Amino acid sequence: MIINKTAILLIAAPDKKGLVYALTDYIYHNNGNILHAEQHIDLSNNIFFMRIEWDMGTFGIEKAAIWASLEKIKIEYQMHMSLYFSEDKISTAIYISQTDHCLLELLYNNNQNNLMEIKLIVSNHEKHREIATYYNIPFYFIPIFKENKGLQEGRQLSLMQEQKIELIVLARYMQILSPDFVGLFPHKIINVHHSFLPAFVGADPYKQAYNRGVKIIGSTAHYVTDTLDDGPIISQQTVAVSHKDKYEDFVEKGKHLEKQVLLTATRKHLEHKILVFDNKTVVFD
Repeated sequence: MIINKTAILLIAAPDKKGLVYALTDYIYHNNGNILHAEQHIDLSNNIFFMRIEWDMGTFGIEKAAIWASLEKIKIEYQMHMSLYFSEDKISTAIYISQTDHCLLELLYNNNQNNLMEIKLIVSNHEKHREIATYYNIPFYFIPIFKENKGLQEGRQLSLMQEQKIELIVLARYMQILSPDFVGLFPHKIINVHHSFLPAFVGADPYKQAYNRGVKIIGSTAHYVTDTLDDGPIISQQTVAVSHKDKYEDFVEKGKHLEKQVLLTATRKHLEHKILVFDNKTVVFD
């Protein structure tokens, strides 16, 4: 049987006896069927993390009333809690500059699996309009220069607000977003960096890696914060390189990693499988 509608809770709380029972008993007594439950304890900080998902088909509380019904448990166990529903697709904007491999991976997978509701594609280059048209997604060409950066970012923000954007995916968008812009989307902007962070931050990390003579290269997807390439890491992958590889080989090998890492991170966010704590993430299976 395919389950179409589920409720998902993400929880962080001081670790305490009875916490798991309180949540599972709440679901059981309201005729819910738990489909997935994962937990983790950060022993150094005594913080309990949990993701629990249950079938809404038989649940005895209406969707709109669930949040209020959790208030007693939330207070008793000092929980930081987020509630989501699988039927609510996340309104998403994709940003891109020159290279399109990450964009194409996202669009193809979304077309196959209906991961998100892509409201628009924003680029500082005109060349990707044809791709957006093919997928029937509105395309906005917003060129960025030093002289117009503030004005153009304001235009972008207006678009995000008009479309009620809940997630921004930077699919190799090579412009730095201002702290004011980032601050309006906490843990809602995902970037892919073509390096195994924290190594080789900033511009042209493949060139940095090639010049350093490393034996592995990687890619990292992370949430964007005020500090460049320093946000909470969601997903990473690596591949071996050697003295036989040219700089161009580094780039080609890295592109495959980039699109896989960004897709993985985006899926985890869309499936509500990430909890952020102390600039780190707990990423559930």
